[in-house]
Amino acid sequence: MLKLVTLFCVIYTTYGLVLPASMLASYTDAFARNQMLALASAAYSSNPQHCLTSKFTNAQLKRQIYVKNCAALNSDVCSGYTAALHADKAIVISFRGTQGFFQLISEANKSVFESQMSWIAGGKVSKYFGDAFSKVWAAGMKDDVASLLAANPGYEVWVVGHSLGGSLASLAASYIIGTKIVDGSRVKLVTYGEPRTGNKDYAHAHDGQLAYSYRVTHNRDVVPHVPNEDFMGYYHNKYEVYYRENMKDGAKFTICDGDEDSKCSDGLWVTTSIDDHLHYFEKDISAWGDKGCN
Repeated sequence: MLKLVTLFCVIYTTYGLVLPASMLASYTDAFARNQMLALASAAYSSNPQHCLTSKFTNAQLKRQIYVKNCAALNSDVCSGYTAALHADKAIVISFRGTQGFFQLISEANKSVFESQMSWIAGGKVSKYFGDAFSKVWAAGMKDDVASLLAANPGYEVWVVGHSLGGSLASLAASYIIGTKIVDGSRVKLVTYGEPRTGNKDYAHAHDGQLAYSYRVTHNRDVVPHVPNEDFMGYYHNKYEVYYRENMKDGAKFTICDGDEDSKCSDGLWVTTSIDDHLHYFEKDISAWGDKGCN
């Protein structure tokens, strides 16, 4: 009977869980709300150290990287940063969303997703996302991650991002495991409002790489439904953590085991909210990060 139960979503509250946490790699609302959200929001700041200092003990920014003309839009700027959280014994790789990507979503421009590229772990991903990740990685993030790993052996690697940054974080986690930079058991990936990054083969390959991988979705956030499933086979990896209605302290959430599961946001008829995309855990992600996560 238990084998059948794991095919379906599991409903959690902040006060407890229905099934053993070992089935779902121990997602906690507190970790996503209080730690990873701050790391994602910090990517929107001109100085991520402000968020790091505000929310963590003995945390040090390594470097923030900006890459102009990073993807399909010539005016787009992609950005990410790396840091060490010494009290948590974790290395951070964080990516931000971009205004150009959000403009594409607002205009329902599908053409940018027509081109795909093969991915090192398997399957294909959007060339738009793949190029953006590759350029930020090559601009110095690769060297910074290597330096941090060498200086802090045994640390976990926390990878995080919001919106476009969620797709870049998904690729980064897959890449560092696929190239054997870090073992998958040391990587924790949390994304917020992540679009579909690649096809079904990529999603399944991604599922096999990470024990801790969660896509947090807020109610009717439009971005996790882009590109459409029927458009060139785009498909989400698991697990989705779905917050219906609000994300206040104590809000109930659902964890869905399937890559695309009708018990979570994929079962909604209307998924057009921009406001839900911009706000997670009652925070305007970009504005909160810009203010130093205070």
